Amino acid sequence: MERTHRTTVRVIYGDTDAGSVVYNANYLRYFEIGRTELMRDWICSYSEIEKMGFILPVTECHLRYKAPAFYDDLLIIETTIAEVSRIKCKFNFRILRQDGEREKLLVKGYTIHAAIDRTGKLTKLPDDIIQKISERTLETD
Repeated sequence: MERTHRTTVRVIYGDTDAGSVVYNANYLRYFEIGRTELMRDWICSYSEIEKMGFILPVTECHLRYKAPAFYDDLLIIETTIAEVSRIKCKFNFRILRQDGEREKLLVKGYTIHAAIDRTGKLTKLPDDIIQKISERTLETD
């Protein structure tokens, strides 16, 4: 079963600083793109999650910068679901750039998300969502 979701994004000028280097906080936006596309392709769209009555805000994040990305680079965002419980899930990310024949790792990290209702109270994820997420975790079957 496929465990790593891959999507691409092109670095736009507005994502860079005066030196044409991607500003560090923009990698969290790239993480969100990876997570959004993984969810849309494997689980359901975020708008469908909202219709179910809950949201998944980020409660923790970590980034480790290895090399810079630059204006107009085509980045590869790899996203995996690392773990899931009744009230939270964790996504791991790797952002890469094609460097000749190989892919160069630029950033790696993770985000953790808690399930809350519209009033801000912790809530349980629906069983079908947990099952779909569990099918895509890094755990072996």
